[in-house]
Amino acid sequence: MNIYKDFSLKPYNTFGIDAYAKYFASFASADELKEILSEKENAGISPFILGGGSNILFTKNQEYVLKNEIKGIEKTDEDAEYIYVKAGAGEIWHQLVMYCIENNWAGIENLSLIPGNAGAAPMQNIGAYGAEIRDVFYSLEAFHLKEKTVTSLYHNDCAFGYRESVFKNKYKGQFAILSVTLRLNKKPHYNTSYGAIGKELEAMGVRELSIQAISQAVINIRSSKLPDPKKIGNAGSFFKNPEVALDKYEQLKGKFPGLIAYPADDKYKLAAGWMIEQCGWKGYREGTVGVHARQALVLVNYGNAQGKEVYRLSEKIQRSVLDKFGVMLEREVNVA
Repeated sequence: MNIYKDFSLKPYNTFGIDAYAKYFASFASADELKEILSEKENAGISPFILGGGSNILFTKNQEYVLKNEIKGIEKTDEDAEYIYVKAGAGEIWHQLVMYCIENNWAGIENLSLIPGNAGAAPMQNIGAYGAEIRDVFYSLEAFHLKEKTVTSLYHNDCAFGYRESVFKNKYKGQFAILSVTLRLNKKPHYNTSYGAIGKELEAMGVRELSIQAISQAVINIRSSKLPDPKKIGNAGSFFKNPEVALDKYEQLKGKFPGLIAYPADDKYKLAAGWMIEQCGWKGYREGTVGVHARQALVLVNYGNAQGKEVYRLSEKIQRSVLDKFGVMLEREVNVA
């Protein structure tokens, strides 16, 4: 076990922000985490648990960062309908998806190519193309950072919402997730409701649906729309798609006939990227930061940008969307 001082976090966040950690260590088990937290040198300092670094914007240096590298994927149980799959929180999410698809375990094919690690999936309630992690989530194991105990949380304990969970609110900063267990389907229930999937499957010449085909369609769509963080620093969609009541939606639709929106229970989910584009931000560049030319939801680091510069740009975008549409965008990316 090594604890490093004044450690650069640039390789550990997809935005490529060169923030530093006063203390940095990694752990591959609950015992290692407990040992690190017992070090007197860091007594009293609350650690920041880092996963894949794909949904974080560092706006300042950090005190104490612990990187989760718990690995392993195993089938833990099955019944007539379901397969239960447990993954270490440090497993790369897309590799977990591919593993399940190879074994014909259905339910997360629409979540292919989402960056980040498995542990962040329930924290963020990741979602894409008509699916969310809460659809297949069964349980997780979490380590309480102060009490140094391990506990299990089940679906109802996690208070899942749109890119929300109890870990972003009530339990924020209190736990390190150790593992995640998913309940996957033996018999697939194909979800092609998101328009682009159907079109892509057509373009691929797919005649018989399969989870493999849907996964590939999602990969193709994401690859065409979203920039590769290895080539240009970004954290994917920076803002959430805002949800508004029916009367607000009708008011906006009357004023902006081209408004893109989707029914969401008793509300409407507005396409944040469309609104940002209507405000003239798509392809905008200001020094080393900007808005991606193909997807207005994505803010990018063109070089050695500071996190504060990205954050300031996000504030400008929020103000302009609020002025034009009367809707306040909420950041999907976690700011630290």
